[in-house]
Amino acid sequence: MNAAAAHSGADSSASAATVREITAGMLRDWPLPMPGAHADKEARGHVLIVAGSREMPGALLLAATAALRAGAGKLTIATAASVTAALGVALPEARVIGLDETPEGGLVARASSQAARELLAGSAGELAEGAPLAASASEKQDPGLAPPLRQACERASAVLIGPGMQDKDACAALVTALLPCCGNAPVILDAGAMCVAGGDDCMRFATPVLLTPHAGELAGLTGADKEAIAADPQPASRSAAQRLNAVVALKGATTIITAPDGDMWSHTGGNTGLAISGSGDVLAGLIAGLAARGASLEQAAAWGVALHAMAGEQLSLRHGPLGYLAREISAEVPALLRALSAH
Repeated sequence: MNAAAAHSGADSSASAATVREITAGMLRDWPLPMPGAHADKEARGHVLIVAGSREMPGALLLAATAALRAGAGKLTIATAASVTAALGVALPEARVIGLDETPEGGLVARASSQAARELLAGSAGELAEGAPLAASASEKQDPGLAPPLRQACERASAVLIGPGMQDKDACAALVTALLPCCGNAPVILDAGAMCVAGGDDCMRFATPVLLTPHAGELAGLTGADKEAIAADPQPASRSAAQRLNAVVALKGATTIITAPDGDMWSHTGGNTGLAISGSGDVLAGLIAGLAARGASLEQAAAWGVALHAMAGEQLSLRHGPLGYLAREISAEVPALLRALSAH
């Protein structure tokens, strides 16, 4: 039996009643996929992050840095065209795709009118990596996603959508357009991208994705009371996971991770210093990087939550319980991964 199966429980009725505590020992018994000694960057996975906006490009920077610190081998980011130059310099490891923007600052996943004209003419150019942008007959009739973004989705080992995005309607349209192009890659929906899981037209996912709400965000998606969710997070997490067919990582002082089949994990740890702007973006990036390496969504969430908390504990020892920055969290992760892999 593999590690994932061992941690999923013997039967669904038992797993629904059992909450596994995430500890260092539990993580050591549930090891992450590791590349071979001679593996290249492709073997470590390719993360695509669609996120950010002209007002919040830093959220993407935090998430992308965390994905690389978690061990992913390649990184592509897609964000507002107005900030691509700055992010390209700040993230020299990444390929950067610029997207059109709505007046409210949202991202437009569809091809711009100029790109559509080029695609219809069969001259949309080539990707930076040298792969031609071959357009099918259906694409020539309906250009759909901007071709570089479509191909990035198809090549990704894991996809993160949401940190720092604005314009709820644009977010919903972007997620709806991207999901069919992601194939079998694990998808993490964070922050604004979770909007498709709320309201009267909420989406039940054909293939499970990972959602990362805190109590307030889950209250906004479900209409439930925020304080009630925070006081008793397990039933709220389980209900959302089953209703949406999603893995739900309900963040809080105790974080509850629930799979659609009812399997549940809990983590208590970290410190108040982690309650700082940008901290959730780092966590989303860590999860995406671990998923790109081959971890299941449940395993990536469990490890990501634990690493995030442990990093906060390490920073508090040096800086005190308050005052360290979200940008400092990721740098703690490689050493923590090494320590957790040691027996």
